[in-house]
Amino acid sequence: MQQEVIPFDLVRMVFGSDPPLFYLEIVVRILLIYAYSLLLIRWVGGRGIGQMSTVEFLLVIALGSAVGDTMFYPQVPLLHAILVITGVVLINKALDVLIFRYPAMERMMNGSTREVVRDGVIHIPTMRAQKIGHSELFESMREAGLVNVGQIRRAYLETSGRFSYFRADGPKLGLPIEPAWAVAPPVKIGAGAPISQPMACCVCGTVLTTEGKVTPAACPNCGASHWTQATLQS
Repeated sequence: MQQEVIPFDLVRMVFGSDPPLFYLEIVVRILLIYAYSLLLIRWVGGRGIGQMSTVEFLLVIALGSAVGDTMFYPQVPLLHAILVITGVVLINKALDVLIFRYPAMERMMNGSTREVVRDGVIHIPTMRAQKIGHSELFESMREAGLVNVGQIRRAYLETSGRFSYFRADGPKLGLPIEPAWAVAPPVKIGAGAPISQPMACCVCGTVLTTEGKVTPAACPNCGASHWTQATLQS
């Protein structure tokens, strides 16, 4: 049977009923949970944490849990929560100092910027490594006012999880992304079709402009086998 809670019991509110050695256990728990949570967030990657750094995101989670539990769980003593909050903040400040002093630590904690598009061609290894779907990338491009991949000179996946784009100069042929493929899928053409107009690979956006030939069995850049008509936009 659960023990009855006595309101405004100062001993329970401040010290709780745990032995003094339990405070050392709290320190160990902080180190273990913080390290485990940090590994999980780094595994998820920067795309899942918006504009906050990994350390800031983890700090918000840790402090939110520590503060929230203390507010409505009578069995959680205030000193326990204070120790957790203090420990988390100290770890966060120590990591900030290490990140500031050592570039390798910054790369380990926050990741690094990755190239996603170069000269109108999507970098498929980056897409696979970062688990980026074409629909996610194309949606971001449309939000930036782009209508085909050829308009992009360089595109990067930043450590914040957001995409940044640098436009090419002048009209460029490229893989169409507007209208959205979920609304109006592009007409896909297989290998061996005569090339009477510029064609773009449906996976990486590589453009073929050689007339009088046929579409290859595999894209020379990514190995895909489906093509669609390239569009020209400024």
